[in-house]
Amino acid sequence: MAKIIKNKSTTKIGKASKLKQKFPIVRICLKATPNNSIAVLTDLEGKVISWASSGKVGFKGTKKATPFASQKVTEDMIEKAKMVEAVTAYVVINGAGAGRDSFLRTLMASHLQIKSITDTTGFPFGGPKKANRRRI
Repeated sequence: MAKIIKNKSTTKIGKASKLKQKFPIVRICLKATPNNSIAVLTDLEGKVISWASSGKVGFKGTKKATPFASQKVTEDMIEKAKMVEAVTAYVVINGAGAGRDSFLRTLMASHLQIKSITDTTGFPFGGPKKANRRRI
């Protein structure tokens, strides 16, 4: 993985960029919060290849939480997936933000073959807390 870069004075061993490697199967994780959308491109072991967020794409303030911003984040992730020559993707979605649906629509329109879509959003279980006894 290391390539040797020769200088006039010294020889350095540099690490190859992850975007120059080939990953035919990738995992795309989206965290859609009420204030932001963050997408992470990883290999199957969970090592991060690349990431994108609404702020990194160029949105500021309340516009980061819009579905359009999430769509642009997804397009950026698809472009990076093309750079690593990804063919198949596993999708993991987390959170209850506004960008979930536009993220999926944009991903379905891409060239990637989607194997599975998993929702890992947490939810309360066991019901609401029981009311306390009345004191007189």
